[in-house]
Amino acid sequence: MKLASYRDGSRDGQLMVVSRDLRTAHFATEIAPTLQRALDDWNFMAPQLQDLYDALNAGRAPRAFEFEPEKCAAPLPRAYQWADGSAYVNHVELVRKARNAEMPETFWTDPLMYQGGSDDFLGPTDDIVCPSEAFGIDFEGEVAVITGDVAMGATPAEAADAIRLIMLANDVSLRNLIPNELAKGFGFFQSKPATAFSPVAITPDELGDAWRDGMVHLPLVVTWNGKVVGRPHAGTDMVFNFPRLIAHICKTRNCRAGSIVGSGTISNKDPQVGYACIAEKRCREIIADGVATTEFMKFGDTIRIEMFDENGASLFGAIDQVVAAPE
Repeated sequence: MKLASYRDGSRDGQLMVVSRDLRTAHFATEIAPTLQRALDDWNFMAPQLQDLYDALNAGRAPRAFEFEPEKCAAPLPRAYQWADGSAYVNHVELVRKARNAEMPETFWTDPLMYQGGSDDFLGPTDDIVCPSEAFGIDFEGEVAVITGDVAMGATPAEAADAIRLIMLANDVSLRNLIPNELAKGFGFFQSKPATAFSPVAITPDELGDAWRDGMVHLPLVVTWNGKVVGRPHAGTDMVFNFPRLIAHICKTRNCRAGSIVGSGTISNKDPQVGYACIAEKRCREIIADGVATTEFMKFGDTIRIEMFDENGASLFGAIDQVVAAPE
């Protein structure tokens, strides 16, 4: 099924079920008022949401209405946890190679992960508001999952059973703030503003054969200022699948229902597929020519991130944003 959160003036929005073709929706508030409430009691509420979803797709839902992504918040407008991994080690390898830094072998066996701010996510069409272009504004196209409860010490197999929903993410980075933050030895903070998510989050079964081995086996289409700059394949070169990332979180703690786990920037070894973040393009330029020529985003720039099934239908809807200065 496909779920979304309608903006209604509250912090957590109003849960909706969205049709498979993303054309119609139906409020699910009689089942669960918010997505977090549904996740808290998933085994009881998911079958009821599925029944409503089936009725909506069959044209039998009594109060269906047109689905408008611009009226959506993130599927989870705020979350108990947002943990972003770096599952595509090729991305890390390129970044380190561009600055002549050796990459430890452990990066291939032990996931990198940071804990981002989860109190304030962006909806799929919200502006990316940044105080200054000089901060080095960059997009990052990712896949993310929402979990149920996962116990401390869970195995990857146990973690796989707790994956409830899948969505797309634009994990915005302010590249020119990153070096000074990392130099302090304590990770990202100011360099990672609010993350945006796709209009809908979908259950793994919606992907059919494209969901296997804990990965999404489809390309991510990244369009910057109206030009497609990348079609990296989410199932290619993913060193750590989602069950591995979730198990990594759970080594020393529980992971509670409503936690969001990101893949990190989707990155393929083949440069012909393009890129899902500007930093990777700049790294390839530095490696090849000694200097980066592609600039970061400017005010007024647009970024669109979307994924399609084998028939060309949008699966999650699009993240479609504009970069803007504060008002």
